Amino acid sequence: MAPRSDVTIINVGYRSTNYWVVSAGTSRVLVDLGYPGTMGTMRANLERMGVPLAEIRYALATHYHLDHAGLGQDLKQAGVPLLVVDLQAGMIPRMKQHVKPADHYLEIALDDNVTITCGESRALLQRIGIGGEIVHTPGHSDDSVSLLLDSGAVFTGDLTHPSLAGAEDGGLARASWERLKARGATRVYPGHGPVRPM
Repeated sequence: MAPRSDVTIINVGYRSTNYWVVSAGTSRVLVDLGYPGTMGTMRANLERMGVPLAEIRYALATHYHLDHAGLGQDLKQAGVPLLVVDLQAGMIPRMKQHVKPADHYLEIALDDNVTITCGESRALLQRIGIGGEIVHTPGHSDDSVSLLLDSGAVFTGDLTHPSLAGAEDGGLARASWERLKARGATRVYPGHGPVRPM
């Protein structure tokens, strides 16, 4: 399927976190996955925004922290494949270290994910009609990735803005932003806060 030019973006977020649905017609990707124990809220927000869960072809976490990937297993059980970049795989089991029983976290199974490299992402996205690629963007965490569309829209999760980066991650974050800019990013869809120009 050739990438479509009429890709739409909808925010289905809650609890101060943005969860983005990127759609090419009825072929959709969910970018960032919700807090653990909130599948009912995610379903309600998808329904309210007119996004059938069955049309979500992949769920992609920008990084494996609970507010961005907490519903990974819940979504898989609902029929949505979890798209994992190979460099993220080792971080998935570490999430449970930060879970409390009240979170109702379902541990993410590792053996049934769709695992790809960043280099393979363009072909996978093209198969579902979305022009773009997944770019490794460390700076908030080593496993952080961004979804960069050919339109210039980029979904950055918690990638630290260079002006806010501390000495420890400042170099990585700045390099990640420069990489995105060099690849054509023009508009930022962050994990928290409003959409803004690059």
